[in-house]
Amino acid sequence: MVGMEQPASEEALHRGRALVLADLAADGVAGPEEVSMLEQAVSHRRWWCDQWPEGAVFVTGLLAQDVQDELLARRGRWPLCPVCVELEPHALDVEPELGEDPHWVCGVTGRPVAAVGSLAGARQ
Repeated sequence: MVGMEQPASEEALHRGRALVLADLAADGVAGPEEVSMLEQAVSHRRWWCDQWPEGAVFVTGLLAQDVQDELLARRGRWPLCPVCVELEPHALDVEPELGEDPHWVCGVTGRPVAAVGSLAGARQ
């Protein structure tokens, strides 16, 4: 219907999708396969949000973790840490694992690298 507001969970899903897609694009891995992975994660998390509407605030970090896990299973670690270039390549982690304002954090140093959706700025 015209004029009806979108549910908070649907808004959170769209925002989270856009942020994770931005990070995939920042790494040059936003091809059809990766976008399909993201769409599957959004579909799964839509059900999850329907079951727990208050959890919608956590959906961005969960989508990032879902895509990260799927990419690891299919082709390798993502996203790689842009800070520790002198070390063995390693993936960033999403922190908090279940919380608001998710960030990519170096698992080796514990240093925050970028908010989810802002990897492009960390790669400069």
